[in-house]
Amino acid sequence: MSHLHRTTPDTAHHPPAPQEDTATRRPGLLLAVLCLAQFMLILDVTVVNVALPDMAADLALGRETLTWVVTAYTLCFGGLMLLGGRLADALGAHRTVLAGLAVFTAASLVSGLATGAPMLLTGRTLQGVGAALMSPAALSIVTTGFHSEARNKALGVWAAIGGTGSAVGVLLGGALTDGPGWKWVFYINVPVGAFALAVLPALLPKRPARPARLDVPGALLATTGTASLIYGLVKAGDTGWGSAAAVLPLLGSLLLYGVFVAVERRSRVPLMDLRMFTRRPVVAGVFLMLTATALLIAYFFLSSVYLQHVRGFSPLRTGLVFLPVAVATGLGAHLGSRLVGRIGSRATAVAGMAVAAAGTVPLTTLSAGAGVYAAVVPGLAVASFGLGAVLVTATTTALAMVAHEEAGLASGVVNTFHEVGGSIGVAVMSTVAASGIDHGTAAGFSDAFTFGAVAAAASALVALVLVPRGRPQVPPGMTMH
Repeated sequence: MSHLHRTTPDTAHHPPAPQEDTATRRPGLLLAVLCLAQFMLILDVTVVNVALPDMAADLALGRETLTWVVTAYTLCFGGLMLLGGRLADALGAHRTVLAGLAVFTAASLVSGLATGAPMLLTGRTLQGVGAALMSPAALSIVTTGFHSEARNKALGVWAAIGGTGSAVGVLLGGALTDGPGWKWVFYINVPVGAFALAVLPALLPKRPARPARLDVPGALLATTGTASLIYGLVKAGDTGWGSAAAVLPLLGSLLLYGVFVAVERRSRVPLMDLRMFTRRPVVAGVFLMLTATALLIAYFFLSSVYLQHVRGFSPLRTGLVFLPVAVATGLGAHLGSRLVGRIGSRATAVAGMAVAAAGTVPLTTLSAGAGVYAAVVPGLAVASFGLGAVLVTATTTALAMVAHEEAGLASGVVNTFHEVGGSIGVAVMSTVAASGIDHGTAAGFSDAFTFGAVAAAASALVALVLVPRGRPQVPPGMTMH
């Protein structure tokens, strides 16, 4: 998947350390191990999707818990990512990488050993915490530890990880679940994490800790606010939209977001600079990232459950069904990165969302006997193709259309909404499809994909107004991959 990266670090948040602190004698090996660790983090966004039915059968999990198995990880990953970046500044990126990797590896073991919902959700939550610590710190090391053309190449490799991890996750999840069992979608992280923990201390450049204020209240408010939002959305599928169990958490999330805004405005070093939301390109990028990720991750979730729960597909066969979908997503991203420079952000975003809506239409009439290879796979592939183009447009618009000195701030905001979008999308679509997931019928899934088609079409109309005209110009010091 294409991304736009700064090739000069944001000095307001990740100032480069002196050359002797950032240099390493084996930069290639360092990059390889960091990318391997990052690949694990991205993989775990989607690797569980195909394993969900087997988890549900073994641990007696209901729809609500299955939804949280997916969203607990992405919620903590996205909600705490900005705090993780600040911790890297305060403690040193090398220490934060190792701490995050250790937490993620241990949490993967806990998830695999789970004997019930509490232990599994605890493991997934801690995986998200570890990912939020490790990912921004690792990217900081890649950004400041390589120079000139080597930095461009390193960031290109890093960008490729983001595009392939999610796609490979579905296929790998199917192979592992059909082979040694669903627990191995978590166990596989343990030897990889242990290897990285053994190798990295000798490779990581040592940078001194820098005194920094940490906006812990802001991070907790943002994360709990989103958690309350997701809880309310999920409960609505069981108790109805007008029930107290759904309405109170939704109102609570609004209250928490309001307090978050107040705290950020008064903080000397806010977690999220709210002035970013006065920049139209950033607002447009956040909107596109939120909606595209919400739809894409939700489609992966719904399709996996439908194929196994309604159609009786094996996990491996389900994973193979997603192979052309993964290829289509990558192709869409590649084409989107080219179209943005030729026809502009607005046209690319509108076209991508329109294609996503059109691809979803065949999925709105799903039945227990619908042709998987005649309707489901083509529909998913076309929709994913369009969403892949939108994801690239979101990043490009937010970063290339703001001032160079603000690109780091904009990047942090957009990346946060990438993970949070997946959490919200799965929660909403799971609620719409509640009857189908609970009873193994196709009707609920049809309703959810109808909602998705309408949401994509509506997003295309919003993009027509919100996304700025013109072709983004990549500022000096930035490179598109």
